[in-house]
Amino acid sequence: MQAMSKVEDPELHKDMVSLNMIRDVAVENDDVSLTVVLTTPACPMRDEITRRVTDGLNTLGWVDQVNINMTADVRSDKVPAAASLPGVKNALAVASGKGGVGKSTVSVNLAVALARHGASVGILDADVYGPNIPLMMGAQGDPVSVQGKIQPLEAHGIKLMSLGFMLEEGTPVIWRGPMIGGALKQLTADVDWGDIDYLIVDLPPGTGDASLSLAQLVPLVGAVVVSTPQEVALQDVRRSISMFERLSVDVLGIVENMSYYLHDNGDRVEIFGHGGAKDAAEHLQLPFLGEVPLNPTIREGGDSGNPVTSNEASPLGKIFMDMSAKIAASVSVKMLEKVEPLPML
Repeated sequence: MQAMSKVEDPELHKDMVSLNMIRDVAVENDDVSLTVVLTTPACPMRDEITRRVTDGLNTLGWVDQVNINMTADVRSDKVPAAASLPGVKNALAVASGKGGVGKSTVSVNLAVALARHGASVGILDADVYGPNIPLMMGAQGDPVSVQGKIQPLEAHGIKLMSLGFMLEEGTPVIWRGPMIGGALKQLTADVDWGDIDYLIVDLPPGTGDASLSLAQLVPLVGAVVVSTPQEVALQDVRRSISMFERLSVDVLGIVENMSYYLHDNGDRVEIFGHGGAKDAAEHLQLPFLGEVPLNPTIREGGDSGNPVTSNEASPLGKIFMDMSAKIAASVSVKMLEKVEPLPML
């Protein structure tokens, strides 16, 4: 443990003993076994942590073999979350300044990616004007109420709640602000989400009543903003970011969707331009989370209810797996800033 107290987590930049990440240490002859408790199962630095722990133990001079068991305990800012979403550790908004940029596509694939990493995940479809999450996740049915709490449906191992489950197909939502606020309150406080690590909140596009109401109802730990590369879309991104700043919600980064089209022959076509979101992120001093190509497979996955990240090993799936790991790492850093380290066990 003394050797481990000199080993820093590569992202949290504190030693792993004070962070209570080193547990169940056992020594048998010259072999050392221990458990490393990550702050998220989507940790992108597993290999680096393994190397640092092994190197730290080897400084003792007598260690022959190191056996590391990796597990995870997602941390949370419990105080604000307890009010409206008691079982949800971290609520993350996915937003866009305008419609048609693939915000819901990014939402479902990030959720599936986090679940593939091993996290427990839910999706709240807060896009009351266009609740498409049921279709994109392949979920059908009518939510039931148990002891006054609405039970979310499940698909791909993810809990889902959407106004789309409660509307007849094709029914328009023609509501004013107070009715939107009431519906969103029902979709949050009246739903039995259980214990989940991450709740992905798919916001409506723009900066209207629904987005404002949701940001006030749900204790968001951060927001991800989705844009296409062209300047007209980026202008709306800046408005979204300004809204979150006024609501005191940190923006975790920007995603550039429909970034380019890749022909079968390998030729790359930048239909909407390229790099605009990355440039905007640099200008606004925000993380750039990555590029998602314009690809028929992504669209087909959304239409069929089988998100492309269901095949996490595919090139497209890997994009969202890497993106979700960056987001989870950012949340872990934020939680370290808000809460005290876990007590030693």
